[in-house]
Amino acid sequence: MEEEMASGGFWYGLLITIVIGAIVGWLAGVIVKGGGSGLVMNVVLGILGALVGGWLLPMIGISWGGFWGAFFMALIGAIILILIVRLLRPGPG
Repeated sequence: MEEEMASGGFWYGLLITIVIGAIVGWLAGVIVKGGGSGLVMNVVLGILGALVGGWLLPMIGISWGGFWGAFFMALIGAIILILIVRLLRPGPG
């Protein structure tokens, strides 16, 4: 682990997670329509969703390898977070 961190592997992985998360946040916002959180909030939720999806899904036995696996796990995490935020946000009136 120390060798990976020293070689920049950790930071490279984190950067990739953030970039994928930003793209996925936008896409999740398009998929989960209605009561929009706005583009910036969806991107932030996408980045957090990428981190959550990459951490939580393998813990419950769901894991895919490679770029597309990371992409879909991030998308699932972002959709879940967007739905949670929309449920917790007070509605109009």
